[in-house]
Amino acid sequence: MSPRLAIIIVAFRSRDEIGACLRSLPREIGGGAVEVIVVDNSCDGDGTGAVVSAAYPGATYINPGSNLGFGRGNNLGYGRTTAPFVLFLNPDTELHAGALEHCLARLEADSALGLISPRLVQADGRMDLACRRSIPSAWDGFCRASGLAAAFPRTALVSGYNLTHLPEDGTYDVGAINGAFMLAPRRVLERVAPDGKVFDETFFMYGDDLDLCIRVARAGFRVVYDGRVTCTHLKGVSVGKDLERMSRAIFDANRDVYLKHYGTNALKRAWYRLLFGAWKAAALMRARLRGHRQVRPL
Repeated sequence: MSPRLAIIIVAFRSRDEIGACLRSLPREIGGGAVEVIVVDNSCDGDGTGAVVSAAYPGATYINPGSNLGFGRGNNLGYGRTTAPFVLFLNPDTELHAGALEHCLARLEADSALGLISPRLVQADGRMDLACRRSIPSAWDGFCRASGLAAAFPRTALVSGYNLTHLPEDGTYDVGAINGAFMLAPRRVLERVAPDGKVFDETFFMYGDDLDLCIRVARAGFRVVYDGRVTCTHLKGVSVGKDLERMSRAIFDANRDVYLKHYGTNALKRAWYRLLFGAWKAAALMRARLRGHRQVRPL
């Protein structure tokens, strides 16, 4: 049976989470086989490989010997696949029954769809807001940094980035989806990345999903959120200095995405650097003043 779907998982010290993820994956889908490739960036022998073998016999396990980062790791896995559909999946996700089949059926039925994601929910049942986003404007950044978006999540005027004014169980086109679950037809990926580098490897960990969504949309394909089906995303809860470092990295990565796609001259590049710097400073200050350890970056 030839592969119908390739699932690529980039892991990093994911021994405790990846087993549940792999056990939630199907063996067959749409009359074809499912091939699973795990790229383990841990490179320190934490036991992830043994968990992969036990949880999904037949999966391809790759340990590149160093931490390649999210984008480069996914590109390595992508280069080992031939299936006509590709799912980039985080190791801390668990697929709910029917969700993958539903999303795949939508791609098969509509050639204009380039990327799709279901609704992602966290362990406590709350939605992972990053699974449906717009491409943030200066106004969106102000609303997030100032707290207006959090204070009035159902008001379209101020909730334009995370689209919290729209129904979670609806389906609609969005600017971007989360790299935790990105399902695409291979023909679309080949269109935006003829060199096989689906993800821009200059982004080590953050920003690469936003960058891919922009490229897919510019190629004339739709980026779609479908909240009628659900998957769990067990986002790690970081604390203290580590979380602040992560938040800074996300802001900086999103700034670099803007510089790449919209910084067409020196004035615009200076503006985006100033803007993202102000957003980052304001968001971090609000979190500290409120005694929160978790910062919600763009």
